[in-house]
Amino acid sequence: MSQSLYKFSTETKDKLKKFRLGTSRAKGPQAAIYMIDIDSQEIKPADNETYVDMNDLADELPEASPRFILLSYPLTVVCLFKRLIDYVAYNVMVGPLVGAVELMRSTAEVNRVIEITEGEDLQDIAKKLGGED
Repeated sequence: MSQSLYKFSTETKDKLKKFRLGTSRAKGPQAAIYMIDIDSQEIKPADNETYVDMNDLADELPEASPRFILLSYPLTVVCLFKRLIDYVAYNVMVGPLVGAVELMRSTAEVNRVIEITEGEDLQDIAKKLGGED
């Protein structure tokens, strides 16, 4: 198995699991922001917030620093079943971050990665996901 440049602490892995399990029955979108610590190369929470409003989330994204957004979004499908899919989105994508994106995707056990370049893209996330507002 190859060694990754980026890593997760046990505490961060526990937070990811808690987020995944804690949002499984949410009626609306919930998101958490993760970042790469420049010094330790650790992927960790940017803050301890769980965002439910996509506008508030968009306001928290920096202009030119990569962030991962772990998004749980319930989608209503045929026969009124609800299915929860976790997404990782990020606002900057450059070559060296490809490994971090894959590590975040696999560690957080997300189903799909969506690339965004501006916080405003979050306002239309329901359309991208095929859901409703």
